[in-house]
Amino acid sequence: MATVILRLGHRFVRDDRVTMHIFLAARAFGAEQAVYSGQQDPTMEGQVKEIVKKWGGNFTVEYTSDALKQLQTWKQAGRELIHLTMYGLPVQDVIEKIRRSPREKVIIIGGAKVKRSIYDVAEWNIAVTSQPHSEISALSVFLHILFQGAELEKMHENARFYIIPQAHGKKMIQTE
Repeated sequence: MATVILRLGHRFVRDDRVTMHIFLAARAFGAEQAVYSGQQDPTMEGQVKEIVKKWGGNFTVEYTSDALKQLQTWKQAGRELIHLTMYGLPVQDVIEKIRRSPREKVIIIGGAKVKRSIYDVAEWNIAVTSQPHSEISALSVFLHILFQGAELEKMHENARFYIIPQAHGKKMIQTE
C-alpha cells in the first residue's frame, strides 16, 4: 500500500526536530515518501537522504510551496487523503474501511494551526486519540494500525547498517 506523508507548515528552528522525527517515524513505520510545506529546508532534506543512504530503503522527501494545491492534485489523481487530527473520527472505528481501500494513501500531519480547507479537502479526519498529543506519536500509531504491525519486521533494502536485537547491550553490523 503506497503511503505518502504530508507535513504541513514546517518552520525553521522551531520545527526542525519535530519534522525530522516525523520523517524518521514515517520511514521506519512503512511510508515511502514525505512531502512538506512551509519553509523549505535543504539541510533537513539532506539529513533524511543520509539516513536513507545509511539505513536503506527508498524513502524520499520533497518540498511543496502550496500544500492545499498539492492535496487537490493528489485527490484528483485518486489518492485517499487522511488527515490526522484529535478532532476526527476514532481510528478504531474507521481503520478497516481505510485499509480495504486499494487507493494510495496520503497522510496529512499538521504543524501550526491547521486551516479549515485541510479538514474540508481530506476524505478522512482521523483521531488516534481525542486528547492533546504529538503528531509524531499519532503518525506512528496510525501507521502501525494501518499496516497491522507488518512494518515491525520490514527490512530496508540497500542498508549499510543493521541492528542485531539484543536483550542487553548494543550490536550493529555495517555492510560494505
